[in-house]
Amino acid sequence: MAQVVLADEINRATPRTQSALLEAMQERQVTVDVETICLPRPFMVLATQNPIELEGTFPLPEAQVDRFLMRLALGYPDKEDENAILLRYEQEDPGLALEPAIEAKDLFEMQGRVKTVLVEESVRRYLVDVVRATRDHPAVELGVSPRGTLALYKSAQALAALRGRAFVIPDDVKYLAPSVLTHRIILSPQVRLRGRSPEEVVSEIVDTVPVPVEV
Repeated sequence: MAQVVLADEINRATPRTQSALLEAMQERQVTVDVETICLPRPFMVLATQNPIELEGTFPLPEAQVDRFLMRLALGYPDKEDENAILLRYEQEDPGLALEPAIEAKDLFEMQGRVKTVLVEESVRRYLVDVVRATRDHPAVELGVSPRGTLALYKSAQALAALRGRAFVIPDDVKYLAPSVLTHRIILSPQVRLRGRSPEEVVSEIVDTVPVPVEV
């Protein structure tokens, strides 16, 4: 039982182990035999996934992938960041001296404020159009679910708040769409064989869906 669960290389876990996270991630509770235990709040699951090795790994089921708010590709650090890493670890491990960054009550307050961020109707409809376009795209076999629509909506509110705004703009939706939608679509086998990626398809959708403008 923890507030933050980190699953390192989650695709090395067996499907049965992976599926055990479904109830925790969606319902914020776990059930053992006939006993249901509520998880502490706030609660979140972070996971890393090895994108290279296939031996000894298991693909995550669509139902579980859909419950992750975002998927981010970290890649390599740039030259200056990599040099900074060496300096940071030169004398000691900085991870051993970590201090709490925020109290739970403050995080709850911030989450409450995010919910008040305005999403004007035209922007909301634009967001819905972007998600629905993933279901109609000829390259996509399975599009984004309504859970993904809600994830993009909430993420846009949070991004607007982080950028100091009390309202969402279309650029927030465009910026977040690759991180929130890409892992939620399944391309058709023919498209995958031609080497197209979900990232390319989402980028194409974002570029083609009309953006609302002021009149």
